[in-house]
Amino acid sequence: MPTSSASTTDSARTTAAGGGVQSLERAFDLLERMADAGGEVGLSELSASSGLPLPTIHRLMRTLVACGYVRQQPNRRYALGPRLIRLGESASRLLGTWARPYLARLVEETGETANMALLDGDEVVYVAQVPSKHSMRMFTEVGRRVLPHSTGVGKALLASFPPEEVRALLARTGMPAATDRTITTPEDFLAALEEVRRQGYAVDDNEQEVGVRCLAVQVPDSPTPAAISISGPAGRVTESATEKFVPALRQVASELSEVLTSGGAQAT
Repeated sequence: MPTSSASTTDSARTTAAGGGVQSLERAFDLLERMADAGGEVGLSELSASSGLPLPTIHRLMRTLVACGYVRQQPNRRYALGPRLIRLGESASRLLGTWARPYLARLVEETGETANMALLDGDEVVYVAQVPSKHSMRMFTEVGRRVLPHSTGVGKALLASFPPEEVRALLARTGMPAATDRTITTPEDFLAALEEVRRQGYAVDDNEQEVGVRCLAVQVPDSPTPAAISISGPAGRVTESATEKFVPALRQVASELSEVLTSGGAQAT
């Protein structure tokens, strides 16, 4: 007996791993590929990178455009759409909510202000903070955006990037000096990233703000590049204190990684 077209379609849409809807998985995969591209993409480029046939990609993109998640440019290429902004802002707030208990424990263990930051395009954005209990403490407004070359979290985030991508980012942003200690050449910054990879943590030593020292580590396997840090007066965040603070940072980063990669409970 021939199979009905409706049955065939339903079967094709539910062949994804775990019995999910395959077309949804493909649509989100295309959105992530567009985000990785960082600009406009064509259907042929998406087909080449995803392995999907052009008719399938055209159908998915047409749906995403109709929903506002993708925008078709006058040159017929595609870019991420404005409706994603609200989702991203809500997700960032939720990420900050998840992170705060872990940052609070980091403050208890180190005594210094703890932050969480993401790489958003070419900038670092702070999404969560728990302040130190010291009367003299560091404060960074949640939502603040900074260039990565002068921050500990920026170094921690970019240490896993290929050198050519780091150079391209620095060419786009420039390397303005926030203090006389700021790294201002690509060669010196790449050397600093090599030191981050070697020692397993990043240091901002008076590079973003005079008198402030920061230690940062990347959150491993985070779905979007993320890092956590502690920051405080250089007189407290000393070389000897680093030996105590870094293991606490790594432990909290590992625990946050488990939270961010667990996926939560399955929908029923």
